[in-house]
Amino acid sequence: MVTLAGCVNLAPEYESPAPVIPGVWPGVDIYGTPPAKPGADVSMLGWRDFFIDDRLREVVSTALSHNRDLAVATLNIAAARAQVADINADLFPSISSSTSATFSRSGRTAGGDDTASGNLANQSAISESLSTEIGFSSYELDIFGRLRNQRAAAVQSLLATTADRRTAQISLIGEVAANWLTLAADKALLALARNTLTNRLASLRLVNARHDYGIASGSDVANARSAVEAVRVDIASLVAQVAQDENALNLVAGTTLAPGLLPEARLPEQAVIERLPAGVPSEVLLDRPDVIAAEYRLAGDYASIGAARAAFFPRISLTAATGWATRGLTGLFADNNRSWSVTPQIDVPIFDGGSRAAQLALARIQREIDTQTYEQTLRTAFREVADALALRATIDDQITSQTALVAANQRSYRLSQARYRAGTDSYLDTLIEQRTLYTSQQNAIQRRLAREINLVTLYKTLGGGDLARSSRSALPLAPLADDAPDP
Repeated sequence: MVTLAGCVNLAPEYESPAPVIPGVWPGVDIYGTPPAKPGADVSMLGWRDFFIDDRLREVVSTALSHNRDLAVATLNIAAARAQVADINADLFPSISSSTSATFSRSGRTAGGDDTASGNLANQSAISESLSTEIGFSSYELDIFGRLRNQRAAAVQSLLATTADRRTAQISLIGEVAANWLTLAADKALLALARNTLTNRLASLRLVNARHDYGIASGSDVANARSAVEAVRVDIASLVAQVAQDENALNLVAGTTLAPGLLPEARLPEQAVIERLPAGVPSEVLLDRPDVIAAEYRLAGDYASIGAARAAFFPRISLTAATGWATRGLTGLFADNNRSWSVTPQIDVPIFDGGSRAAQLALARIQREIDTQTYEQTLRTAFREVADALALRATIDDQITSQTALVAANQRSYRLSQARYRAGTDSYLDTLIEQRTLYTSQQNAIQRRLAREINLVTLYKTLGGGDLARSSRSALPLAPLADDAPDP
């Protein structure tokens, strides 16, 4: 139904899309706790509370202040706000004043004899005029809501851009944390490789000594040398990897970080909170800023349809002015010199080769595109959280088993060394145990890194990471046009 309230609004009524995701996550709750109460979600957990390591907090804070991508996202908000202000100005008449003065000289010829020369006498006159006026021109009366719907669409775009910045901020926080933790893990792997090199050099010296006494074979010496060179290759690779990790971290931080902010050659025992709120329903994904931004853009499409519909109706504009004019330079503001004018204009569309119909069709198609985009964004968000929860459900068990495996491999390696020294085992057996232990130690570091990054990912995908509470109430959908059916 088209409503009249001073003017007509042709935009269709907006309704928030129904969620297209299950209400609960796949699998069982990994903590065995009942569902959390509504609102008990990760988005209420600020990043300063989530990160425990003071150095990591400082690095995140530095990145939020210096990261260039986040600065661009902030400038995009300012640009969108300026665009709203520009469109909003069209709703008001543009008033201007002008003052002009005119001086002109005109010549005229008078007939008669000149007793002195016999030539014609030339006479001239100078005229003066002064005028001033104030008024507005081509002010459109927004009877069918074209301008108001354009403004509503621009407001939704502004809100979407604001949500995009929050998305960029949350992504930045997650990326900084992941890079910092990766640097710590690679430093730990480098320290492990160097310690392993020390042990393998000791083994090589032992094998050489036994070879000198004719106890060890040349094959044992070659195997020991091969093990030393293999770990040296790992060290060279890890040195380069650590340097690349530092470069990546400095890039996202937007500046060169002080050495004191970089992690040590080990993963911190507790860099982030290990137990996030459990039993959170999937509805919390509606609070993710990327989902909110997709909905804002969808809402703006409804206003764009209203503006496209209004283009089919006549445009009425006014030009009006009032002022004073006089032929002299005095008495300008006398009552008898007052002047005014009003010029209404009606622009009635008759034929445009289908341009307006195409614009309306484009607006409707864009609405369908953004509907699909919104649903896909929500489904992607659900999948990201579900994947993070799937890893979270087993990562602790993996770490526990890997820790036990490292302990078992250490014992096997010590026993193999003792048997080799006693001459009951070949060096090949010891070498196998040595390599197995090294691999299991590397895997232990990698699984601990996977657990820490998984917690960061889960925190990020659930919508956490904002400076303050992240909720839909913080960015409400702007009022849209009144209900109007498709013509």
